[in-house]
Amino acid sequence: MTTIASSTDTLTRDALAVLQPGFVGTTAPEWLLRQIREGLSSVGLFGRNIESPEQLAALTQQLRAERDDILVAIDEEGGDVTRLEVRNGSSFPGNLALGAVDDPDLTRAVAHELGRRLAACGVNLNWAPSADVNSNADNPVIGVRSFGADPALVARHTAAYVEGLEAAGVAACTKHFPGHGDTAVDSHHAMPRIDADMETLHARELVPFRAAIAAGTKSVMSAHILLPALDAEHPATLSPRILTGLLRRELGYEGLIVTDGMEMQAIAAVYGIERGSVLAIAAGADAICVGGGLADEETVLSLRDALVAAVRSGELPAERLADAAARVRALAAWTQQSRETSEPGAAVQEGTAPGNENEIGLVAARRALKVTVNEGHTPLSSAPYVAAFTPVANIAVGDETPWGIAAELAELLPGTATGTYGADTTAEAVLAAADGRRIVAVVRDEHRHPWMAAALDALIAARPDTVVVEMGVPQATPRGALHIATHGAARVCGRAAAEVVAS
Repeated sequence: MTTIASSTDTLTRDALAVLQPGFVGTTAPEWLLRQIREGLSSVGLFGRNIESPEQLAALTQQLRAERDDILVAIDEEGGDVTRLEVRNGSSFPGNLALGAVDDPDLTRAVAHELGRRLAACGVNLNWAPSADVNSNADNPVIGVRSFGADPALVARHTAAYVEGLEAAGVAACTKHFPGHGDTAVDSHHAMPRIDADMETLHARELVPFRAAIAAGTKSVMSAHILLPALDAEHPATLSPRILTGLLRRELGYEGLIVTDGMEMQAIAAVYGIERGSVLAIAAGADAICVGGGLADEETVLSLRDALVAAVRSGELPAERLADAAARVRALAAWTQQSRETSEPGAAVQEGTAPGNENEIGLVAARRALKVTVNEGHTPLSSAPYVAAFTPVANIAVGDETPWGIAAELAELLPGTATGTYGADTTAEAVLAAADGRRIVAVVRDEHRHPWMAAALDALIAARPDTVVVEMGVPQATPRGALHIATHGAARVCGRAAAEVVAS
């Protein structure tokens, strides 16, 4: 492995400055500290790096001992996608729940409290919010991460989220430009394609991004998607037409452009991360996000060397790399100034239970519920059996974060039992496990999983008094004696639903 002396040349420091790598561990490894000394200006945090708010604060202090203005980024959308509370579930409902309430002041308040908690732990860049218009109900990767399917609704809540987060001193990163909502493929696995025409893209996908820019979003994240109406050859992350022509020139955006994870298969499998990173910077991106799965010094050095070699060969203009590095440093300066001028907030305590009636996340989750009471429903008189119909989690959400309502319901109705069921399940198996108890069936995106719908149909036919809780996008017709749509699977969404079931 090659290393660079502390008197690193300007070109190499610029190449390091545009990288946003991840790492393994709950303390910073020596290689990461060394690269920060050599010019690395950002790091990305994931669930594997976080044990508690106190540990996270100590980690960010360790990083700032090497570089006081370092950008510490995290993928903390709230709702289903949480890193700060990866082991317990989020204290905040996600975007779809906030969109269902449709109160921008509430969205602004939720984002501000989330930002306050991140800032208290030393995190100053959040790869959020998702500004994608979820126009394709079968979207496998966006879904509840979107505020909804209406562009105007998504726009007003994206703007409110940006304003709330940045008022707390944390830079927003509005994603996934120019819009990932009309896709049927997860870009973690392959290259999605959107065949909408220009008129549709301007009337739908771009509306929330215009609102985010007007609201002052400090960064925008590009999507690894192909949009032939904009560029028939390159995905957005690698497209000069989309990043420089559309985002910079047409929409007038001057802030930082961050790529989505370059190790995602839509890029890595087609271009490789080194080649992809060079093409992304050349296209107009300013920061390369990498490290969700590749989190070591070899990755950082290979990307650094690929960028340096591209400049020296003339493929990548030195001015473009220098401009990208300057934008990274400008955002770092903004976050440093925000930290110095804002009042320090108390870090959220580990495992904070949403028991406070005034806690903003729980208040929002309660308001987001849509409850349908059908004929014949009677309140539960004893502890039920919770059957969780569990699909395979997408990579953005991950499978390490618990979801459902069983734990929350057990607090309200002691003795509640539960079981988890997958694609090979049958209603008979659920009925046998329930052993005569009232059944609460918990589903997630039932409309996307035929096995789930079939099992639920059979279960309701056998037990019409079944309670159904939908914790994904509520596209399927409400059925069961009581149907509750939570619009997301955050811990507080489960708590809010449990309160209704137990009432």
